[in-house]
Amino acid sequence: CVCPRIRPARFAAISPVSVIYRAIGSELMTVVKPPVTLVVLAGRYDRVHYALAMAAAALAINQPVTLFFTMGGVRALLADDEGGPGWRHLLAGEEGQPPLLADQALRQKGVGGFEELLEAVVGLGGKVMVCEMGLRAMGLAVTQLRPDVPVVPGGLVSLLTDCGTPNGLCVI
Repeated sequence: CVCPRIRPARFAAISPVSVIYRAIGSELMTVVKPPVTLVVLAGRYDRVHYALAMAAAALAINQPVTLFFTMGGVRALLADDEGGPGWRHLLAGEEGQPPLLADQALRQKGVGGFEELLEAVVGLGGKVMVCEMGLRAMGLAVTQLRPDVPVVPGGLVSLLTDCGTPNGLCVI
């Protein structure tokens, strides 16, 4: 996916409201965009990057988005440390490149990088949830996650309640 670089400041005026109005003749018709829920299960850089790109694109057209990070995907939300960004602990993608090199290669091709996409998702009002079971399975705690990303801890019941319908649920 070659996605344009998305900057939250550019879309700051766009409301994340899911209801838009269309004029039909002299009447207004309400169009409700269903929410998109992306379950970020895979701990591979390329899959997490693509989930962020999908989320940013949906938010840019005022479609509400929830990203639910679980199992290996929770590594994407690890706090930075002296070694660099926490997401560098994701697994290599399909091309076999470590996450930092894969991200650099994408940015050189004009594709939004990991940090840029995550910043866009947060800036455009995307909801970021983290699975408590996934954290425990990975031996992690909420305190080890990024402080700059507002994370809502929850479980499968919270996720299914939040997404409303399985039709908008996508597992990556």
